Amino acid sequence: MDNTRTGTKRRPPRVRPPIFAVGALAMAVVLGGCRGCQRRSDEVVVYTSVDQVFSEPILRAFEKQSGITVRAVFDTEETKSTGVLNRLVAEGDRPSADVFWSGDPVRPFVLQKRGLLAPYLSPQARALPAGLRAADGTWTGFAARARVLLVNRERLGERPTPKSILDLVSSDWKGEATMANPLFGTTTMHVAALSSTWGEERAQKFLADFRANGGRLASSNGEVKRLVVSGEVTFGLTDTDDANEALKEDAPVQMVYPDQEGFGALVMPTAVVLIAGGPHPDNGKKVIDHLLSAETERRMAESAAHMPLRPGVPVPAGVRSVAEIKAMEVEYARVAEEMVRMQPWLKEWVGL
Repeated sequence: MDNTRTGTKRRPPRVRPPIFAVGALAMAVVLGGCRGCQRRSDEVVVYTSVDQVFSEPILRAFEKQSGITVRAVFDTEETKSTGVLNRLVAEGDRPSADVFWSGDPVRPFVLQKRGLLAPYLSPQARALPAGLRAADGTWTGFAARARVLLVNRERLGERPTPKSILDLVSSDWKGEATMANPLFGTTTMHVAALSSTWGEERAQKFLADFRANGGRLASSNGEVKRLVVSGEVTFGLTDTDDANEALKEDAPVQMVYPDQEGFGALVMPTAVVLIAGGPHPDNGKKVIDHLLSAETERRMAESAAHMPLRPGVPVPAGVRSVAEIKAMEVEYARVAEEMVRMQPWLKEWVGL
């Protein structure tokens, strides 16, 4: 989330004890170098790709309620969802983490396929949609976002508002659109969802046409927001939380749920999983119970414009429920497989 029009990521105040926010390299020393040490019973280690400004207060609330110290590793905006995922894979069967709180529902499948997840059927999961959680408890989805178009009204003028992601490649909008680097974050999932729905050939053509149409590749969804708000482009593809932040700042923008008369907008629940062999499994389960509570969904809706999945959680102004939009029909497990499979050609497209 950008806090200013400079594109700087808005960060919470300096972390106060007892939460420890450390980078992946530092965590390798702090945790990885102490695998032989005695494990403390009053702590838990959480890796998360959910924005720190939103996830940290929720983890702090858990600390206050439980008395359990949270050691949290947060992803950066530029490597969103990829940094901590790669670390979990690298740790393999000697994990430092107890819980992974993912900003999307597909990264957990990468871990599941490698046998790195432990099933846990949280009592809190019963009220959540069955289709958005694993029957065996290896992952549970909650607090969803959607992929949307953020449009600068002033630059748009009297022209028709873009209403489809296909407008990103339309000659009517040549040189006026942006999206984030598809190697990272939710854009990776979106391209994988398109590839699994359309087929690889059409997905590759979509990216090629975006570049040929003068599309601007941003470093992150937060940068997409900055480019649209500043009027450097007319519209961009981003997430509801970034778009909602621009609206809260009274920027001259509007948020459009794309393809509501076609294949629908991509909906992305956050997801939480228990890491197999983590150092504090019982405390990890307690964190998961806290994250899947109605209170957490309420806080995610109010602070981060996430759509509650639990019935009865109030939907704040500016936030839609999943029932109010047409969502893409995707299988998250298949999207996860496609996300891994498409990496070679995606890196080639980006120029790596």
